[in-house]
Amino acid sequence: MGNSVVVTGTDTGIGKTIFSAGLVQALGATYWKPVQAGLEEETDSEVVARLSGRPTLAETYRLKMPASPHLAAEAENIEIATKDLAIPTVDGTLIIEGAGGPMVPLNRKRLYLDLFAQWNAPVILCARTQLGTINHSLMSIAALKNAGCQMNGIAFIGEPEPEVEQTICDFGNVENLGRLPKLDPLNSDSLANAFAQNINLDSIREVLNK
Repeated sequence: MGNSVVVTGTDTGIGKTIFSAGLVQALGATYWKPVQAGLEEETDSEVVARLSGRPTLAETYRLKMPASPHLAAEAENIEIATKDLAIPTVDGTLIIEGAGGPMVPLNRKRLYLDLFAQWNAPVILCARTQLGTINHSLMSIAALKNAGCQMNGIAFIGEPEPEVEQTICDFGNVENLGRLPKLDPLNSDSLANAFAQNINLDSIREVLNK
């Protein structure tokens, strides 16, 4: 899928939706969140649309409970069918955001990791720079690579931790795509400026153009 990029993370709540919004905006792309679990607050698609001003596709599954997708689906007597999660065709680039990390279950048999491998699209791993990120990042990288996923690289989110970031890239043998700082205020302009200054968009475009 040469026009698609998957964004996943080492954990939930680390800022990968903000990163996705910045990437969608920078690449003039379309955004898709296949499964949204939790509808009471602003959804990830709504956040991306607000910050990027770019089109978002409707989620295939919209689940009420903010939980792992398989549990949120079971609460509504639904089983997520991965056959329904084929990558949609769009004009231009499509940014696909997973839920949590690669080992999050979609149902009782399949993980997001299985879907990423099936899609065969390049994967960007988002990792926060807080304590514990070396372990979480290296385990996520290993899982993605062992499943046969193509790693575009890793993007860090948070305060600078250059030695930690280098350690992860060295042991994981992945490219450092840059670090997105926490933004205050967070809006379309501040996100665009931060991406332009801090994220290696050329490397991401190069993978898309292969």
